[in-house]
Amino acid sequence: MRLTFPDSFLWGVAASAYQIEGAAREDGRGESIWDRFSYQPYRTLNGDTGDVACDHYHRMPEDVAMMAELGIPCYGLTVAWPRILPKGRGQVNQKGLDFYDRLVDTLLEHGIRPKVTLFHWDLPQVLQNEGGWPNRDCPDWFADYARIVFDALGDRVDLWATINEPWVAAFIGYGMGIHAPGIQDAAQAYQAAHHLNLAHGKVVQLFRQGGYQGEIGYVLNLNGLLPGSDRPEDVEATQRLHDETHRFFLDPVFHGTYPEALFSWLGTQAPKVYEGDLDIIRTPIDFLGINHYNTDLVFYDVMSTHWLKVRSVPYSAPGWGQTEMGWGINPPGIKHEIMNVVEHYGNPKMIITENGCAMPDEPDEDGFVADWNRIFFLKAHLQQVHEAIQEGANVQGYFVWSILDNFEWERGYSCRFGLVRVDYETLHRIPKQSAYWYRDVIRENALMI
Repeated sequence: MRLTFPDSFLWGVAASAYQIEGAAREDGRGESIWDRFSYQPYRTLNGDTGDVACDHYHRMPEDVAMMAELGIPCYGLTVAWPRILPKGRGQVNQKGLDFYDRLVDTLLEHGIRPKVTLFHWDLPQVLQNEGGWPNRDCPDWFADYARIVFDALGDRVDLWATINEPWVAAFIGYGMGIHAPGIQDAAQAYQAAHHLNLAHGKVVQLFRQGGYQGEIGYVLNLNGLLPGSDRPEDVEATQRLHDETHRFFLDPVFHGTYPEALFSWLGTQAPKVYEGDLDIIRTPIDFLGINHYNTDLVFYDVMSTHWLKVRSVPYSAPGWGQTEMGWGINPPGIKHEIMNVVEHYGNPKMIITENGCAMPDEPDEDGFVADWNRIFFLKAHLQQVHEAIQEGANVQGYFVWSILDNFEWERGYSCRFGLVRVDYETLHRIPKQSAYWYRDVIRENALMI
């Protein structure tokens, strides 16, 4: 059976600056919170850092040429704030800006459309020294940085995202301490989350007022949550977690509100929201980016140290196992998340900005990976996206995470998400079976099942 996608459907791949660029101390780049965090003992697996990563900073031309050979129409890249503003604000590092200037030009020369994300977790360390995202000045610092990037690249880039996965930046970075900056404070996490929303809104306003061309959106990680049972306490625990991971970001953007029940539960840990904040956050966006990977079962747990008194365990659909990250594989989950946005948020334009999996890739003697398990994962999720479109969902694009194996945050180099294998000793790139499969899907604008 042939499942054909809409004629204008946007296909792409994505990556983020700290995970692939390397060159952490070259050409004037400043220190990020991930540089500082990864050098602290026991923060990352094996003490891995992004100092070299995939060395994309130096190998960018060959990486773009490879994307072109694989028929990739659009590349979702991230600009590194510390590479542009080493001190977080003030003096621009021209060499850093020049790299992204060359990257955009190289993409366009190869017929690849650039999609640019302004922030993917690598806050300049100097700004963290002043409190980071919990500091109310941070949204204004971010807007100043965004203006610089818009002015430099806006004549050639027409697809922008403000912030990638603000929930992760706030709650895993400031609440759980698993990510940089490694802080464990629920109140800071919620204040950071509100300020990330506010930063997003300020930058969308700036984009509109500046007359920049193209579209701008917000990218949220909307993973599946199912009650562990039909017991009221599990259902309510699931709703609390859904309020935090989903509604805390979707409601203010689309409705100009925050979930009242969550704020009531949090009490003094709830963020300070000033008059006018929600009006800024509600500034209309052109698209919602959805990142989706997995589904969890959620239980109420009175002994949990989590501020919401929840415990989550991976859920896999029948016949599916788990990824190398230990995440449950549940393809219907992506459709469920799409249809939730349709039902509660007015069916805005949606782009699946990240979907993919880490699998135990085994290269043959030539370094080639026949990663059929990744192909099955992507195929099943794309089938669900197609079903959602057939049922009226306004999904207009899909991006695989990631084009390259790369630095997987606290897990270092232990998990591989790439369509292209990177040998971390030699940095040699070899497209996997999934890269060629995806090339054919793009060429046909259709899925064969």
